[in-house]
Amino acid sequence: MPYPTIAVIREGKVPPDSRTPLTPKQVAKLRGRGIDIVVQPSEGRIFKDHEYAELGVPLVEDVTGRELLLGVKEVPIEQLIPKKTYCFFAHVAKQQPYNQPLLRALLDDGIRMIDYEYLTDAEGRRLIAFGYWAGMVGAHNAVWTYAQRTGKFEFPRLKDLFDYNAAKEIYGKLKLPKMRVVLTGTGRVGKGAARVLRDIGFAEVSPEEYLNGTGKAVFTILNVKHYAKHPDGSPFTKKEFYRDGSKFVSNFRRYAEVSDVFINGIFWDGKAPAFFTTEEMAHEDFRIEVIGDVTCDIAPASSVPSTLFASTIADPVFGFDPKTGKETEPFQDGMIDVMSIDNLPSELPRDASKAFGQIFIESILPEFEKGSSEILDRASIAWKGDLGPEFKYLEAYSNA
Repeated sequence: MPYPTIAVIREGKVPPDSRTPLTPKQVAKLRGRGIDIVVQPSEGRIFKDHEYAELGVPLVEDVTGRELLLGVKEVPIEQLIPKKTYCFFAHVAKQQPYNQPLLRALLDDGIRMIDYEYLTDAEGRRLIAFGYWAGMVGAHNAVWTYAQRTGKFEFPRLKDLFDYNAAKEIYGKLKLPKMRVVLTGTGRVGKGAARVLRDIGFAEVSPEEYLNGTGKAVFTILNVKHYAKHPDGSPFTKKEFYRDGSKFVSNFRRYAEVSDVFINGIFWDGKAPAFFTTEEMAHEDFRIEVIGDVTCDIAPASSVPSTLFASTIADPVFGFDPKTGKETEPFQDGMIDVMSIDNLPSELPRDASKAFGQIFIESILPEFEKGSSEILDRASIAWKGDLGPEFKYLEAYSNA
């Protein structure tokens, strides 16, 4: 069957996201293949309207005649067009209270809501995500926060640079002080964070070497066997941990005692132990001064108790007082600085959009040409006024 007619819509969420699912060159190439795709004008998009127009891409305000609408973040309820197919990150499948009205509207409007987060292969592996770029920006911002806190070196924000190549030019001239960074996560987020730390000039060492104090400016990557353990000391198995993390306790404290910066890039399921408690953060042996929480699960349902809320690109850091468990002004002695931006890839919107769009074109778009697609079906949260087959558990939430 032919491809649906497509529109790249402008982001309506406030503050607006500057990313786009498809860049001007990508849209132009799709049109060159005979796919009917247009772009809704947007002043907030990192790629300006003229960049699309100069490549022959039509800019169309009224997209009600389009069948498939592609965005990035949640579409405001009042901007939804009934009976259409949408692709964006909806943030409803985990029963987020603040987005319950959005799910209700998607159902009431008969919209097919295909959530990027749930586009997976037959083994459940995600096919498309911004996680790698979130890890990259999160690592950069954690180092920036430490520079701001200590004044030991100058370091710009990524949002103030044209792209990552500009950042790498700065990294190449940087003189790092003695600094120790512990990173959790070996998935997309962790890989992105590790790339940036290496590019900045940190030497990677094993967790064992890290605990022994090796190197001047170093980082280490921890997987679950390093930061979790059985309470009775019995042998650790990753399979058992992923089956039921509630049977384990944290083994992270030894790293907290020798680290300046902690970057958290794990997926936390709510069952595994938190890395540490607020009480442990107040202990004199807790050395961490900066926490870059890329995962950004909000306390108390989080693996990091100091993540009280999501910070913003405009106001990226807040202080945390471990003695009171409350927010303070950042960069104060005796406090811990927390960077918990929840839309980190928006600081590298050109690079992140290009990578995301390429994956969409290669792995997702062809599914729309098929008469039936298990990949699209698995990711359909709402469909013809009902919950998709994988999301029936949202029934009570959708009617709350």
